[in-house]
Amino acid sequence: MKLSILLAALFMSLVTSLYAAEGGDRIFELRTYYANEGKLDALHKRFRDHTCELFEKHGMQNVGYWVPVKNESNALIYIVSHAGRKAAQESWSAFLKDPAWVAAYKASIAGGKLVRKIDRVFLTATDYSPALKIESQNPNRLFELRTYTTHDGKRANINKRFRDHTCALFTKHGISNLLYCDLMEDQQSANVTLTYLIAHKDENARAASWEAFRKDPAWQAARKASQVDGPILLKKGGVKSILLAPVDYSAMK
Repeated sequence: MKLSILLAALFMSLVTSLYAAEGGDRIFELRTYYANEGKLDALHKRFRDHTCELFEKHGMQNVGYWVPVKNESNALIYIVSHAGRKAAQESWSAFLKDPAWVAAYKASIAGGKLVRKIDRVFLTATDYSPALKIESQNPNRLFELRTYTTHDGKRANINKRFRDHTCALFTKHGISNLLYCDLMEDQQSANVTLTYLIAHKDENARAASWEAFRKDPAWQAARKASQVDGPILLKKGGVKSILLAPVDYSAMK
């Protein structure tokens, strides 16, 4: 193994230890809002002017807010963090009852409801997920949200491959590791799903990084070794990727 890979692996190990020390038991809530036609700007305004601040007031940590680069569904995707599942329930209950939220919500839908559908899942960080840095590095940075679906009994295999090889190779090829999560056990398909967030300098950098990563002999060897007992990911629908652009009020850019 080359020195650069060893150093990257050691770095990931150190970061994992730091994450545990900084409260690795926190959970994450990934939400996707689908705005009604013509209402996405109004939804952004509500988050910008009211919702984000009220989330923090009620114990929710704003992580990041994005829109898909190709946003045919008028979607807003965001992640907030909670101290735990009970804390999440308590925060949402207090938020929804807050007179400031009630007033903001009522005013925002005077011309019609803003959101037609909401999807959400609760996530826990894997043991190799780096300490999450919620910061604004570059407003033009390109984010990528990826969801992997494994064959039954193979989620541990995909986590091992990321822990032992993939994350370090991503770093080697200029991809920023941000957050790696398993679905909480009570979520649908929890036993076969890995969700992770990475970032690139821009679209050109993304294309170059993925090309170099896939051609890397270390990756090819790791992939081959991990599948001696059969493929890990579903052949159809096993990898889903959404390219994301941070909105102006996102804490993470």
